[in-house]
Amino acid sequence: MTRVCVVGAGAREHALAVALARTASVVVAPGNPGITALSPGIACTPRPAEEIDADLFVIGPEVPLVGGLADRLRGRGKLVLGPGADGAQVEGSKAWMKALLVSAGVPTAAHGTFDAEAPAVAFLRQLRGDGPYVVKTDGLAAGKGVLVTGAIDEAIDDVQAKLSGSAFGAAGRRVVIEEGLVGEELSVMALCDGTRAVPLAAAQDFKRAGEGDTGPNTGGMGAFSPVPGAGDDLVDTVMDQAVLPTLAALRRRGIDYRGVLYAGIMLTADGPKVLEFNVRFGDPEAQVVLPRWHGDVVSFLASAAGGSLGPSPGFSDQAAVCVVLAAEGYPTEPRTGDVISGWDAAATMDGVQLYAASVAQDARGLTTSGGRVLSVSALGDALPEARDRAYAAAAMIDWPGRLMRRDIASRAAVGVQGP
Repeated sequence: MTRVCVVGAGAREHALAVALARTASVVVAPGNPGITALSPGIACTPRPAEEIDADLFVIGPEVPLVGGLADRLRGRGKLVLGPGADGAQVEGSKAWMKALLVSAGVPTAAHGTFDAEAPAVAFLRQLRGDGPYVVKTDGLAAGKGVLVTGAIDEAIDDVQAKLSGSAFGAAGRRVVIEEGLVGEELSVMALCDGTRAVPLAAAQDFKRAGEGDTGPNTGGMGAFSPVPGAGDDLVDTVMDQAVLPTLAALRRRGIDYRGVLYAGIMLTADGPKVLEFNVRFGDPEAQVVLPRWHGDVVSFLASAAGGSLGPSPGFSDQAAVCVVLAAEGYPTEPRTGDVISGWDAAATMDGVQLYAASVAQDARGLTTSGGRVLSVSALGDALPEARDRAYAAAAMIDWPGRLMRRDIASRAAVGVQGP
């Protein structure tokens, strides 16, 4: 049997492991105790990926990709899904990504890159007066380095905090400031083999901590798929205008990009525009796209890693909804060490799959160990059924201070496009 190593520790990696385990033996490095508790057939190991013998390596998070893990594994003759450090700059530096998009002719927001306060503030002031204003760390910040605000004073304060290093350290000492785009968001993840790219099912995620899209940005508080109004024609447009030109621009720079190219899209009145590109499966988008993927996921990912993509994968007509359960204080100072109750009963519910993100274990049982703790995903024949199942399972799980948004997919479930 094919042996696959999934690199990472969170819910995305758990979702990948579950999908791959349909046809392969899977080990997650390092994983977390919740993965083996919820999916006993999937092993976790603290050993570094370079010390593991596997037929295919699938790298989940952006940090090891930016750090060159895919290059080191390929240097040892391993088959790897994930770009090398050169391609991972797409996510590792937002300034680099923006320059790439401009060179590729990809529609994106008006923007500027700054490492000094005075020109940054001047740029903010010349943007349209009613906002929204977007201020991003240039470097990696685990999805938390983005401020979107309608108040220019708040944007200026954020620029000062980032450039000083007090907000995000070295990751924020250069900022990308963007004109705020208005519209519905869409996530399109595409698998690339260096030359070709094929899309996966579209999804929509919820980045703000609070209901009604309020509060600070997070790594993601929930997602759903499919997205009403985002049919094949729209996905094809995103591929033609955003993903394929970006892949071609990478190739012109001598970058053999083999992995996931995830386009975060804003559907504006002027057409789709790229908010960001990520270089890996989205989290929590993976938790709603992978359960809908039917067929042999292993062979498909291996073909992309090997430079010979096959036909586009197929996806179930069922809908999927994911609700993220987070710790009190997330995303700034999450409380940890609380015992998680009810997870075992919730995991037995029909159509429900729990994915462990920040989960530890001690003599008391499974405990919280970070901000986003569990992803509760559910399938249904339509979005309302999937949503009802996800929230019914989420209601069974508890710990002191547990947080969740209660409006994931609420509008889509009643036929309204968008969050």
